[in-house]
Amino acid sequence: MRAIGIILAGGNSSRMKELTKKRATAALPVAGGYRGIDFALSSMSNSHINKVGVFTQYNSKSLTQHLNSSKWWDFGRKQGGLFVFTPTQTHDNNNWYRGTADAIAQNIDFLKTSHEPYVIIASGDCVYKMDMNTLLEYHIEKNADITIVTKDLGKCDDPSRFGVVTTDENGLVTEFEEKPIVTSKTLVSTGIYVIRRRQLIEMIERAGDEDGFDLVKDIFLRYKGLKKIYAYQMSSYWSNITTVESYFQTNMNFLERKTRQYFFNEYPQVASKIEDLPPAKYNAGSKVKNSLIASGCIINGEVTDSILFKEVYVGNNCTIRNSIILNDVYIGDNTYIENCIVESHDTIQANSNYVGTPEDIKIILEQNERYVL
Repeated sequence: MRAIGIILAGGNSSRMKELTKKRATAALPVAGGYRGIDFALSSMSNSHINKVGVFTQYNSKSLTQHLNSSKWWDFGRKQGGLFVFTPTQTHDNNNWYRGTADAIAQNIDFLKTSHEPYVIIASGDCVYKMDMNTLLEYHIEKNADITIVTKDLGKCDDPSRFGVVTTDENGLVTEFEEKPIVTSKTLVSTGIYVIRRRQLIEMIERAGDEDGFDLVKDIFLRYKGLKKIYAYQMSSYWSNITTVESYFQTNMNFLERKTRQYFFNEYPQVASKIEDLPPAKYNAGSKVKNSLIASGCIINGEVTDSILFKEVYVGNNCTIRNSIILNDVYIGDNTYIENCIVESHDTIQANSNYVGTPEDIKIILEQNERYVL
């Protein structure tokens, strides 16, 4: 492959509420057995990008544990590899990453010691599959300085959460506005970019000299009138998981046969770190309808239109509807849960009742008594 990969996975979203109090957004569980970052990593690996750097910062413990072996995504090779970069105090610098551009700047040697002519940059908090080879071919064909991968959201999401893009009939970007307060446009940036490696080094170093720390605001937007910036429009599934609502809906999309078929069965598949767990166990009297049940779960009650992640125990006479139960949750007998997200490692006491609404998903975060020393 003629490109190296960079995955920006150090961010925190206040709109995720309690869900990112102990993990980075890129480490959020998705679709029963994945993490958010798996989709970017798999797209790069499947596109034969052999060298990928992941930049972490906020609550990085669970994310770095997830990435502790590169073999799951087939990066364990003599050439290339998976590199995880965290903020480090040095003789010349003792700052945390002050933005996405600063994160790359503090690890600029990763770019300078590489030999591939192009860099593909992606965020770690989006769910998709993509052939990066086709993207790179488009970038070269257009003779672009920068290529932005875009997605037309239609009425599916709020475009003001993203960078909003306008193009001409040839795909040349004519307008690019980052997170406008109000917009009627629906074509947004997916946070995936292609740029020449040497050009990126030059832009990063120049931005640093002028105290510019953000990749989009201080580099791409600044050069939009000077550089040829093209948009590559994605037509397949794409979703961003940086709000509670979008995270919940993205997971619920996996209950649709079309989405499951696309991610689970169609080539190329999405890879993730594998844990040695027994298959889910359905005891006598349990009822499960239109739900994803991950390995290690034990079901005694009723589960409908829900997603249960690994090692969830559902007690007797429990009812779970339209909800997401994250990893390693114990749900006591006679509990009713609807329109909720239950945080991982929770212990839900017997006879509990938690009900949210489709418009206001409730996050359940109970005091965990199982792990108190």
